[in-house]
Amino acid sequence: QLQLVESGGGLVQPGGTLTVSCAASGFGSGYYRIGWFRRAPGEEREGVSCISSDGDARYYTDSVKGRFTVSRDNAKSTFYLRMSNLKPEDTAIYYCAAHPVLMPRTCVLGEPRAYDYWGQGTQVTVSS
Repeated sequence: QLQLVESGGGLVQPGGTLTVSCAASGFGSGYYRIGWFRRAPGEEREGVSCISSDGDARYYTDSVKGRFTVSRDNAKSTFYLRMSNLKPEDTAIYYCAAHPVLMPRTCVLGEPRAYDYWGQGTQVTVSS
């Protein structure tokens, strides 16, 4: 059974930087695309970024382009979302999600139904 555990959330000042991590277990030897989502209070879940199994395909929603960087370390089965120049509107619970795929270079941004496995989320609060 694939399990995902996020960590690294916290309180950060506007303009600050934070990296959240997602540790996976039970991956096996196949390919998995990874998605990052967030849910702000009173808002719908939003797709933030995705990264393909080989790391070559990476996509970002417009509001975080140039500020967020997604990466993965397949040897460690760990995935990262580095967030810089954070804004109060980035405050949300951040979730990682995974889905097995046949091809290593597929990535689906912003569609929760494209991911079968989810972590429990980590809170990120941007406030002075």
